[in-house]
Amino acid sequence: MYFAQYYLDCLSQASYLVGDETTGQAVVVDPRRDVEEYVADAAAHGLRIVGIINTHFHADFVSGHLELAKATGAWIGYGAAGRAAFAVRPLHDGERISLGEVTVEIMETPGHTPESISVLVYEHADDETAYGVLTGDALFIGDVGRPDLLASVGVTADELGRALYHSVQTKLMGLPDAVRVFPAHGAGSACGKNLSTERQSTIGAQRAENYACQPMSEAEFVEVVTEGQPSAPAYFSYNASLNKQDRPVRELDAAATALSDEQVAAALADGALVLDARPAAEYSAGHLRGSVSVPADGRMAETVGMVVAPDRRVVLLAANGDEQQAATRLARIGFDQVVGYVPDPEGYLVRNADRVERASRLTAAAAESALRDNDVQLVDLRNAGELSIGAVPGAVHIPLPELTARLGELDPARPVLLYCAGGWRSAVGASVLRAHGFTDVSDLLGGYGAWSLAQARAS
Repeated sequence: MYFAQYYLDCLSQASYLVGDETTGQAVVVDPRRDVEEYVADAAAHGLRIVGIINTHFHADFVSGHLELAKATGAWIGYGAAGRAAFAVRPLHDGERISLGEVTVEIMETPGHTPESISVLVYEHADDETAYGVLTGDALFIGDVGRPDLLASVGVTADELGRALYHSVQTKLMGLPDAVRVFPAHGAGSACGKNLSTERQSTIGAQRAENYACQPMSEAEFVEVVTEGQPSAPAYFSYNASLNKQDRPVRELDAAATALSDEQVAAALADGALVLDARPAAEYSAGHLRGSVSVPADGRMAETVGMVVAPDRRVVLLAANGDEQQAATRLARIGFDQVVGYVPDPEGYLVRNADRVERASRLTAAAAESALRDNDVQLVDLRNAGELSIGAVPGAVHIPLPELTARLGELDPARPVLLYCAGGWRSAVGASVLRAHGFTDVSDLLGGYGAWSLAQARAS
């Protein structure tokens, strides 16, 4: 058996290639949109991808099923409850798909979405215990998939939560302890609230350690799983819909185009946004007025999906060498409106010095001094689950994924100070406010961590 996990840190997303090295047949589970690596690895190991299985209609990224099907001719499978605008092979509970000796078995595990499935992998067709189970977003390491996302129209969080209870507590926990667990996401994903950094586990370990796998009633399960979930990025509903559509296919080895100054000017005049993907320190030292900062060194795609509309045309301004990767990351969440990139960022900013500004970032001491002015609007951009450790007194809580929708709660004529846990999100949020016409915006260097440390030292 050939078994490979592919993990994207920037989306905390895992996909899998499972193949029988004797027959050469293979399937890919939950592929990302840039599918070149699956195709190359399959060829390198003498495998032919015959099937593509999505465990559900993903909300946090655009699945690469259409790209992979075009490249390989493979069928596309979803749980039998799934309906799409393209040809789908319905996969039923208990259905076995033979790749040769290697066999995969479908297990319906609804709850994160109605059509959610898990995929049992057997090295040999007659093995009593599966090698592993690909759990999609039903069971994570340390958590389970949230049932409250708006990915399934007409189904409530309570209904999905009760379905998830039976999927996890009865079906998945009914597997032998030795079965390996391979989820679709890890720590950082907004598809859950307590995901581990570990990329694989076992049913036995999750039975012992996962809070949602402990014995409890259905009502207790729904309550504990839905409590404290992070705000869902705005693009989630867009991606969930896009993954059901017969959408345009991203071509293999697609590349962004270098733009001249004149082409950049024309794009901006036509309403395009400059997305500054350089490190926050470089953006702060000097950036184009009206640009939004989302550094490529973090969770770029997910964060862009929080603060930029999917149909907004974008000009990338990235550190030299990062342009293509930045464009690929945006394509992974279906943001295909990248006009091109600025090939010489420093030179471009020098040539347009009359439109370059610096960003205000305050140390904890400077922030404390600034807050003595009662006119300052203090905004906490952290998720709800992060507030338990404390907050800066007087802060208004607006999680970053909600910022653009709640701009009306802030006065653009008054100073604003934003903070998060460590400073990365607050730099993004501050740039969003500047791009929307706020003229006096600062963020807290080091975030709440730096503030807490300063307060402890002072006491």
